[in-house]
Amino acid sequence: MKKIVRDPRKKRRVRIRKKIRGVQERPRMSVFRSNKHIYVQIVDDTSGRVLACASSLSDEFRGKAVQGTGIEGAKIVGAMIAEKAMARDIGQVVFDRGGYLYHGRVKALAEVAREKGLKF
Repeated sequence: MKKIVRDPRKKRRVRIRKKIRGVQERPRMSVFRSNKHIYVQIVDDTSGRVLACASSLSDEFRGKAVQGTGIEGAKIVGAMIAEKAMARDIGQVVFDRGGYLYHGRVKALAEVAREKGLKF
């Protein structure tokens, strides 16, 4: 029996994940945001491994003078994930916004990651 999904974000997430898949050459960049923090991972779906990750809870982020909430924090996390991806020779990714609308913190993270050299 199929599980009924009523949360609009979860419905969008399922619809998006049916269409995109991260492979070795072009892994998936997955975004999750909570009320306080934002998290991003670069995932190879064929092997099921996380290649790089960054969040507003990491030690590198805490060294900055910005709190985890808001667009400024998302911009810092976007820059961190782009640097980590470039260090692992990942130049292209598939962007998975996780069912969130493309505005605010998600948009800020994506734009900074693009500016730092990731292509998606």
